[in-house]
Parts: sequence; C-alpha cells; structure tokens
Amino acid sequence: MRQAIFLGLITILAGCGGGDRFRSDTISRGAPMAYGPISKACMASDRKARSRQLCGCIQAAADQTLTGAQQRRAVKFYRDPHSAQEIRQSDRGSNERFWKAYSNYGERARQLCR
Repeated sequence: MRQAIFLGLITILAGCGGGDRFRSDTISRGAPMAYGPISKACMASDRKARSRQLCGCIQAAADQTLTGAQQRRAVKFYRDPHSAQEIRQSDRGSNERFWKAYSNYGERARQLCR
C-alpha cells in the first residue's frame, strides 16, 4: 500500500500527470486552480501531459495541505525524483512529518484533479 501511494505521488509531482488518470482532458471543469511553486515546477517540467489546468489543480491541492516551506521542499522532487525516496525512507522526525503531509497532499490532488 505504501509503495502504491509513493508511486502515485511521484507520478503526480515528478510526472505532472504522466498517467491517463491525470490527463489534462480528464480534469473536471470545476477543478480548482491556483498558482505557486508547485504549479510553476509542473509547467516547467518536460512531461507532455502537463497543462495549466492540471498544474493549477495540483497547486490548489498543495495550498490546502502543505505549508509554503513544504511546497518549496516538494518542488525539488521535479528535478530529483530520487530525493523523494530518500526522504520517505529517512528515520528523521522532520522527514517523517513532511512525508505524512506530502502523502496527504498526494491523496488530495488525486481527489481534486481527476
């Protein structure tokens, strides 16, 4: 289960919607939109599935679940997806707290951005 969540989160952030479930033409027209560090990193990514609508939606999910500092930390996953794995496996309390918030963010993004 943890691995499935992890892979889903990486798909959302690093892939900026790389799977069919997050294709820009499948996002509800009522999906929220926002602009911030996550949406900027998403739009700067080289994934063909990225769109303003998708990136704005996952930013809205980030705004609902992550602090500004957590969002800036998560942006690094776009450049270095392996760093997410390192944080997830870390025994440091701060990394565990971040990973819990990040997991909640990923679940919220899945709910909002389908």
